[in-house]
Amino acid sequence: MRVITAEQLSAILSTLPNGARVIASGNFATPRVLLAALDESVPRYRLHMLNAHGPLPDREGVRYETTFVGPAMRGHHRLDYIPCRLSLVPVLFHQRCRPQAVLLHTSARHRDTVSLGIEVNVLPAAIEAARSTGALVIAQANRQMPYTYGDAKIHESQIDYLVEVDEPVPTNTVGDLGDTAHIIGQSIAARIADGATLQLGIGAIPDAVLTALRGHRGLKIWTEMFSDGVAELHRSGCLDDQLPVTSSFLFGSQDLYDWVHFNQQVHMLRTDIVNDPAQIARQVLMTSVNAALQVDLFDQANASRIGNRIYSGFGGATDFVVGAQHARGGQSFIALPSWHAKAQQSTIVGKLTEPVTSVQHTAVATEQGIAQMFGHSQSEQAANLIAHAAHPDAREQLREQAAQFGLAPGRTG
Repeated sequence: MRVITAEQLSAILSTLPNGARVIASGNFATPRVLLAALDESVPRYRLHMLNAHGPLPDREGVRYETTFVGPAMRGHHRLDYIPCRLSLVPVLFHQRCRPQAVLLHTSARHRDTVSLGIEVNVLPAAIEAARSTGALVIAQANRQMPYTYGDAKIHESQIDYLVEVDEPVPTNTVGDLGDTAHIIGQSIAARIADGATLQLGIGAIPDAVLTALRGHRGLKIWTEMFSDGVAELHRSGCLDDQLPVTSSFLFGSQDLYDWVHFNQQVHMLRTDIVNDPAQIARQVLMTSVNAALQVDLFDQANASRIGNRIYSGFGGATDFVVGAQHARGGQSFIALPSWHAKAQQSTIVGKLTEPVTSVQHTAVATEQGIAQMFGHSQSEQAANLIAHAAHPDAREQLREQAAQFGLAPGRTG
């Protein structure tokens, strides 16, 4: 590993081929110094980030790519959305989405390591994919990023270049949860036993569930992400101290970051472990709580689309729903307000008109042929279905429908 300045970085990044795929830390760990240098140095590139938060480089020549759409990419005309369960994203990096560079936002150096801090997720797999082909791995080492353990620890031998920075890490504070969230939270908490293992995301309803659990004891945490509510459970004596808090990324207040910093009771593990349904199913009384936009009378959930446009993606919901229901004594909740105040309509509907948040198949086979699905963008999936699986008599109508749905090549739908 070589420590360089931000000025030297531009010359290094300029060696990337035009159109290179660059995987960067996502969620709330955007490596802004590295992205700025990338944008100055490479005319055209593909930026792959999970749940990206802005601002991001945004100009012709920059194409976005993700398996989970964050606010910085949502609705963008240069976005390629790849439907994929979060636990399978590492497979993409070794197959169809190999990176030419990986840009990380890490902690400052500690002995011969840095830590991925608040964002581990799919990054270890991205680093491995880069190392297998000789692609660049560059770290933005931030003195203010907390040092976390588990798969977050990265040895300096896995990094080619490191740029030292000192800048605040984005924070979030919990606001007023509202009456509806409190009612839902109390209802779910009443169904959770002492000693249960929890998966709860970020948002008003998960925060309300955690608040309502403060009288419980022996709780365990095995979750895709967590926020301040978990630290509050720890302070309230609600957690099982014999087991670590296990997660893949986190986001919250500075108090939360101070709590996880060099805290060996917090294990930040890679997504392909935390979100593996088989691992989830091994947890005691595994209880998952996930949000949805709509649920219909067939118990089908739409958690990812508004209209025909992708809003988010599968995320970890499908992994945890399956894993929790296979766990002994496990249970899975989909939580949502019954009424959408802005749209003035029920969130419980007769039948979904939007795609169900489900799973992706490897391929679809008909007598016409086999249409590859996994690892392709949603527009490519539609094109493959029409060309290789649909009956010739139906193809023209399907092409028209694809255009109506925004699934023409290069579109995100």
